[in-house]
Amino acid sequence: MTEVLSQSEIEALLAEMTFPTDEGKEGEGVRTATARQAAEKRANKSVFVPLSKRRVLEVTGHAPGADSCELYDFRRPDKISKDQQRTLQVLHEAFARVFASTISGYLRTQVQIELVSIEQLPYEEYIRSISASLVNILNVSPLTGQMIYEIDLRILFVMLDRLLGGTGEGGLKQGKDITDIEKVLANTIMTRALKDLGSAWENVVPLEFDTVSVETNAQFVQIVPNNDTVILVLFEVHLGDHQGAMSLCIPYVLIKPIVQKLNAQRWFAIGAKKATPQMVKQMAIHLRETTKVPCVARLGTSRISVGKLDKLAIGDVIPLSVPSSMRGSLVEEENGPHLGRVEIVIGKQPKFRGRIGLCRGSRLAIQIDEVVPPPPQLVSHKEFA
Repeated sequence: MTEVLSQSEIEALLAEMTFPTDEGKEGEGVRTATARQAAEKRANKSVFVPLSKRRVLEVTGHAPGADSCELYDFRRPDKISKDQQRTLQVLHEAFARVFASTISGYLRTQVQIELVSIEQLPYEEYIRSISASLVNILNVSPLTGQMIYEIDLRILFVMLDRLLGGTGEGGLKQGKDITDIEKVLANTIMTRALKDLGSAWENVVPLEFDTVSVETNAQFVQIVPNNDTVILVLFEVHLGDHQGAMSLCIPYVLIKPIVQKLNAQRWFAIGAKKATPQMVKQMAIHLRETTKVPCVARLGTSRISVGKLDKLAIGDVIPLSVPSSMRGSLVEEENGPHLGRVEIVIGKQPKFRGRIGLCRGSRLAIQIDEVVPPPPQLVSHKEFA
């Protein structure tokens, strides 16, 4: 029969236990301590330690490892499930990739943006964590409420320096505040970010983000009560040798009407949809109606030297080289006077030929007479009339 130990016997056995002190175990203990110190250094080196890890660091004195526990406040239970949080993670990872590409093209330099963490915490705790940042208060349509888009001033000044033609080495100086001109320039960056953020949310629900106001002191920003739960989406931005934090603060009450749409099954179902012929047709119609191309009516061309160009004055005549098929003179026809034939150039390629005339007596217009076939090297598919 198995004998069951009493509590006092268990405590006595634990008191008698001794830990091995041989050389091998001591070496293992040293390696463990070294690994813990390395983890603490990595945590301290991070641009912005997630608040959950920061709380563990404050309580235990060292950075949380793989086998450490995570603090949980039962008085403030999580508002969104792990599945919904995973959807937010995928959504904002897509935003980070798209915005990194957008801002890299805008600044003409390589910018990397990585999603660090997604946390749920009280609004007051989030506001206390912000320092030296540009805080943008956003309206979210069609939802009711506001959210925060925040970016570290250190990385923002590097972006502005690059935008103004610098090398990107002009970071945040001690005591420097952002000026009104710098706010206008920063708004061009924020506008691109909000456009990409709206595109990322489009697969879940179409949202429009508009900037209501901009603050540099987060203590003056109050979009929800201090104890309300908010979702903190934290990013890390790398630009050359510089790095900084960027975050989104989304109150739970703001996304509560759409929180049921934040599930992995819905997300992957949307991503797995295949383009139907009807969708392709609608997209083609949309592109035809919205895409704009440069269209130029070219009377002729001419090549002159820089010396002649410098001496040009009012009344001088520049002879134009015009193909024989396009030569014409001012002739009178039933529909009105025509000034001559021109080439209509789309981009850099002639596409049509026509005649210049007057429309409704006062406005210049072009009447298409001929379609110019494209050169063979530009034809990649069979064209139908």
